[in-house]
Amino acid sequence: MEHLTPWIVLISFLLALLLIDFFILHKKNSETSIKRAVFQTVFFVTNALLFSGLIYWFYDTSLVANVNNLEPSQAVVKYLTGYLIELSLSVDNLFVIAIIFTSFKIPKQYQHQLLFLGILGAIVFRAILIGIGLILLEKIHGMSIIFGLFLLFTAFKMLKKESEHKDLQESKGVMKLFRFSKELDGGKYITRINGKRVFTALFGALLTIEFTDLLFALDSIPAIFAITTDPFIVYSSNIFAILGLRSLYFFLSNMLEKFVYLKYSVFSILIFVSLKLMTASLIEIPEWFSLLFIAVSLSVGIYVSTLKFKSE
Repeated sequence: MEHLTPWIVLISFLLALLLIDFFILHKKNSETSIKRAVFQTVFFVTNALLFSGLIYWFYDTSLVANVNNLEPSQAVVKYLTGYLIELSLSVDNLFVIAIIFTSFKIPKQYQHQLLFLGILGAIVFRAILIGIGLILLEKIHGMSIIFGLFLLFTAFKMLKKESEHKDLQESKGVMKLFRFSKELDGGKYITRINGKRVFTALFGALLTIEFTDLLFALDSIPAIFAITTDPFIVYSSNIFAILGLRSLYFFLSNMLEKFVYLKYSVFSILIFVSLKLMTASLIEIPEWFSLLFIAVSLSVGIYVSTLKFKSE
């Protein structure tokens, strides 16, 4: 039971944010305006940054199981670096979410609800995947090199436009196990057609979102392992990034196609973290450099993309 306090605080913090988002920041079955999306994004990013203060306190007072013997300042830098990595590597996820909503013809008033439920699933499934990844790193010698090679493969795969459609097709393959209807039936997830219970398009979209999130987690979680293997930092940075990403979707949904150079930023980040994973036993790269590299890569991609669509 020792060192449970930080985990209790983390889960309570996350649940409080989700409750505020669902009951206060968003009206049921209503479209999310650009203004509200900006406010929600700022709200989640601010809380993610505020949580870094708790990270410092947890490691300064030894409340957390400090498996890597991190100094409080080191823990904060690793948390922020992991947060940026998850945000950057999840950019592709935004495109896939847009494709899912278009494919299932989900009206905008139901999209927030689906993403909210998707976050609840991610909180559970990410914990499972992170646990499995940490066990593999501990039990299998050279697992960091395998993860690094996998990230290299992912980096070159993502440059192909069809990669995100492939992820969507894989998830649709799983859905063949279920009986679906194209009907929404007033926002229900299960309905009756000819006396038979069937799943609606909303459930189909939710299932697809959850499955594609698992696929993207296979990329992003090994990347964070290049920064730290501390389970508390890995999980907290991962989940806070997902919270911010889902609200960011509504802000960027109409501009996603304009950030054409952002994928090259993500590509460079993947290459960097894969090399860091594979050379961890030989070279120690300072955390401030990792954080700076990721921040600069994202900034350059956004800036160049902005210049391009301003000139159009």
